Amino acid sequence: MARIGFEEVGPPDATTLRALQHRHLTSVPFENLDIHLGELVELTEEHLVDKIVRRRRGGFCYELNGLFAALLTALGYRVELLAARVFATPEQPGPPMDHLALRVDLDEPWLVDVGFGRNPVHPLRMASTAEQPDPEGSFALRPVDAASGDLDLLRDGEPQYRLEPRPRALRDFEPTCWYQQTSPRSPFTRGPTCSLRTGAGRVTLSGTRLVRTEHGERTERTLTEDEALATYREVFGMPLDRLPADPAQR
Repeated sequence: MARIGFEEVGPPDATTLRALQHRHLTSVPFENLDIHLGELVELTEEHLVDKIVRRRRGGFCYELNGLFAALLTALGYRVELLAARVFATPEQPGPPMDHLALRVDLDEPWLVDVGFGRNPVHPLRMASTAEQPDPEGSFALRPVDAASGDLDLLRDGEPQYRLEPRPRALRDFEPTCWYQQTSPRSPFTRGPTCSLRTGAGRVTLSGTRLVRTEHGERTERTLTEDEALATYREVFGMPLDRLPADPAQR
């Protein structure tokens, strides 16, 4: 719990769940650095605890939501892992198992996601089709058809991913996780990125390009290698001994 700045946790209810998701998003970076450090991404709870908790790293969706599910389960929540297909275009969802999200059942089901782009900062009601306002925009969950039970997540009217209702195990995502870290078609092999939500917006380091968005204002600058290593350490809390390789600069 210290990893996300929680000393005392309340009962497993919607209020505590909301606080846990927010603290995770502002404490644990979304990053793909292992791919560009030549290290293997492993989807076991032991490996994820060592990486994210002990070594204070981040990860991408399979890692972040996989370990967050384990934390919530340990705190008494009923959690299911759900597969999703990320929309490559507004009309076409991507391949199966493209993304991992969480369903948390309280008095009603909630969508929880700490590993996707511009995440909803707060959990979303899965049983509602209404617009749900959030600091990251207006979100809605819409049924695709009655037969499949699939739900499309929309942000400001644009489809983000298509959720499947069938519960999954973390190991089910291993083949797609392997694809994401090895295929030249994967967005994660194109270059290193590390991003974290802040109180005022977001900070992202892509290669040596640092982008900050604070109160709607965006600034960007290119760092030296020493500055980039210092940014990983001081901004993201990750003391790296070397920079991840950037394919764009090779």
